[in-house]
Amino acid sequence: MSAPVVSATMGAMNPLIGKLAALMGDEYKKLTGVRRQASFLNDELSTMKALLEKLELMDELDPLAKNWRDHVREMSYDMENCVDDFMRDIGGADAKMGFIKKTAKRLKTLRKRHRIADRMEELKALVLQANERRMRYKIDDCTNSTNHVVPIDTRMLAIYKHTAGLVGIDGPKKELVSWLTATREKLKVVAIVGFGGLGKTTLAKQVYDTIGGQFSCKIFLSVSQRPDLSSLLGGLQLKLEMKEELTHAHEVQDIVGRLREYLTHKRYLIVVDDLWDQSTWNIMSCIFPEVGNGSRVIVTTRMEDVAIWACGNDHECVYRMEPLKEQDSRMLFCNRVFGSGNVCPLQLKEVSAEILKKCGGLPLAIITIASLLASRQPRLKDEWESIRNSLGAKFAKNPTLEEMRSILNLSYMHLPLHLRPCLLYLGMYPEDEMVMRHDLVLQWIAEGLVNCSHGSDLEDIGKSYFNELINRSLIQPAGTSESGEVEGCRVHDIMLDLIVSKCVDQNFINVAYNCEDVAKMHACEYKVRRLSLKSSTNDATSGIIDTSMSQVRSFAQFGESKYTPPLSLFKYLRVLVFIFPFNRNMTVDLTAIGQLFQLRYLKVSTFPCSIDLPTEVRGLVHLETLEISGSVRSIPSDIVCLPRLSRLILPIHTCPPQGIANIKSLRALHCMNISQEDINGLGELTSLRELRLSTKVVAGEIDALVSLIGKLHGLKYLEVRALSSQHHCGPMYSLSNPPLHIEELNLFGWTLKRVPTWIGDLHFLRILVLWVDNLSNDEVHVVGKLPCLVHLGLWVFAEGGAAICMGFFQALKVLRLFSHDDVAHMQFRTGLMPSLRQLTLEVKNGWGGAVPQGMEHLLALEHISVFARDGVNHRDVESAFRSVFDVHPRRPSLEIIPPPSLGSINVVKL
Repeated sequence: MSAPVVSATMGAMNPLIGKLAALMGDEYKKLTGVRRQASFLNDELSTMKALLEKLELMDELDPLAKNWRDHVREMSYDMENCVDDFMRDIGGADAKMGFIKKTAKRLKTLRKRHRIADRMEELKALVLQANERRMRYKIDDCTNSTNHVVPIDTRMLAIYKHTAGLVGIDGPKKELVSWLTATREKLKVVAIVGFGGLGKTTLAKQVYDTIGGQFSCKIFLSVSQRPDLSSLLGGLQLKLEMKEELTHAHEVQDIVGRLREYLTHKRYLIVVDDLWDQSTWNIMSCIFPEVGNGSRVIVTTRMEDVAIWACGNDHECVYRMEPLKEQDSRMLFCNRVFGSGNVCPLQLKEVSAEILKKCGGLPLAIITIASLLASRQPRLKDEWESIRNSLGAKFAKNPTLEEMRSILNLSYMHLPLHLRPCLLYLGMYPEDEMVMRHDLVLQWIAEGLVNCSHGSDLEDIGKSYFNELINRSLIQPAGTSESGEVEGCRVHDIMLDLIVSKCVDQNFINVAYNCEDVAKMHACEYKVRRLSLKSSTNDATSGIIDTSMSQVRSFAQFGESKYTPPLSLFKYLRVLVFIFPFNRNMTVDLTAIGQLFQLRYLKVSTFPCSIDLPTEVRGLVHLETLEISGSVRSIPSDIVCLPRLSRLILPIHTCPPQGIANIKSLRALHCMNISQEDINGLGELTSLRELRLSTKVVAGEIDALVSLIGKLHGLKYLEVRALSSQHHCGPMYSLSNPPLHIEELNLFGWTLKRVPTWIGDLHFLRILVLWVDNLSNDEVHVVGKLPCLVHLGLWVFAEGGAAICMGFFQALKVLRLFSHDDVAHMQFRTGLMPSLRQLTLEVKNGWGGAVPQGMEHLLALEHISVFARDGVNHRDVESAFRSVFDVHPRRPSLEIIPPPSLGSINVVKL
């Protein structure tokens, strides 16, 4: 049976009807008055829902119909809140209470029942009024013309990446590379300018990847239209691993000075993406020292004057993006709709040519419309003609933001209804933000936007929603995991503008960039349901958020701030997110969250701030996700009593409370220094799918950990990092019943004498990280035959690292090998590692200058990173590897970087 989901246009109508049906059940049979009211409301609202579903399929609504729809949507939210209050308050008296306490509780409950009954009478009156308006204004007559969306065609992500990234870009990339690599020692700034959607960021990233290996320091930085410079530059410090400076510099001027000092000693390549104004550049340009070592800066912008200004009025350093030529446009379009190498059918050639003409050569427009057409099966000429007629006629000759938005809106209107609120929810995030897939899916689930049917896993359904949005090119993939899976997304700023405007139109999300925006919300006709505070709202917001915001269901706050809103007001809150990077002088006060009965998702990322949690959280009976990154003073001990907690992510250096193994609903646990008692107890958590521990293991706990691994048969992701030195042997090799469906096994810091034989039974394993003393050919073959292994990280402390090059590794894409052997002893034979794309090796002091043999046989290789130990000349390493790569068929990129630091990690000998 399908679970009722929240909708952007229908609000909480679906879950409300479900809850009214529950009130009509046997559990509430003694409350005859309430059951009667619930039955009436259920019948009336079900009729309204049928009409709302028809209205949701219409592109444009009559003003009267829109007004009626909006009022019914808001009414559904209020009614659901009322029912939630009732269902919370109406619980029976505790059997352990004494007579006096029982009587007092019953009297109090009786008063609450009367209040709820009175409130439901009021809501009944609102429903009757809504029905009267429906009849009076003949809303049903507005639903004559609708178009239903056919099921989408699930295209491979690789198609999107290929078409969006490669078509028509070779020429511009070659020209820009020649500009940037021309002999010139002084700092050079090159700007790419053009209309939104032309592919400026894609071009900059291609150039960045092509020449990045020539620089000791490289950074890709997104600025956006409303940059918070303190957070932006603080993020740049973090990317440059200037962690010590993060605790000292507070003001923009201080951060600029420290960045400038750092870059003075580097040959750097920095991309400043999406620059909007000269004033921002005036500040950012101060971090780029002129040191005469051939450093380079690439700027992308829509503004011609900003591009010229950034280049110091040197017009020869401004590259003006042009629309795609007809041939490239056609290739991009056909690859996306029909698949790479396939041509357009004869009956669709004419209409496809007309569609392409209206797209004006803009890659964003082409890929969006092509993704829409790819989702419609079968491919009917009249449907293509209908979409062609929906496109603006002026766009090809004079592209404007409004015309581009109309193209994107066309794809939005053809979305399946269940995906619309999921797309709109991205309006909670700032411009250019990388949104992690897992966060987004869990927030969708917490808000009731994911429809569970036929017993399917909600997270898996949410991931399929995410993939559908990528396949339709409404969001852009960003970041990949070690196994090659897409980890997150970004939203093009033109698409984000459309999303925000839709959110305003449907009162789905309110976004505030400053305190004036928050103040305007008080004058709005409808209550705020979801609120996102971004950038400079800051402390001026204090006092503006009051009881008028009490209906908020999702609240997110980003950027620099010392202000925490009065959380106790948010009685109906489902999702709570705080992202405060680089704010060093604040404490996030979460002591009031214990009152948020409806809270389902809480994420706080506030490095390096302090976080105050309440002493008790047992009232958070719906909480499913608790993820905290920052300095926590203490973890509530009763967290182990939460009945629905499925994901618990605790910060580094924070130990979990005793009894963590009592949380039977846990699916994911990240923590450190767990007790042996809890290690033993974790074996009873049959729902656990992801376990990541950092632990100081003592001798007795090693046996417990190995036993635990054997009990968690449903485990998919296991990472156990060692934090202390301990000599022990035996248990890891004797494991007889490993979790056979595991996809990731990371034993970083545990040095095994050999590779355990049971690893060869893990046929679903995609990621493997091991430290071993010895590595024989037989052990290499055990690992090399794993059919799904795509990422392998190996630390080999005795001779034998070269043996890894003899395995099969048919699926391997990433190899990170740190070995006692000299790289000269490695030989890659023909046919081995046919899918390898990224290779990481280590060059030690005393290296003789030779490189691995047979690297030309790695036909898929795209990038190699070489860690050069102290005493090794980086230029010699680069010269040796470059001479090989210059004749490699794929010309892979090369990066020479300092050696990996094991930090404070000690080796655990097993």
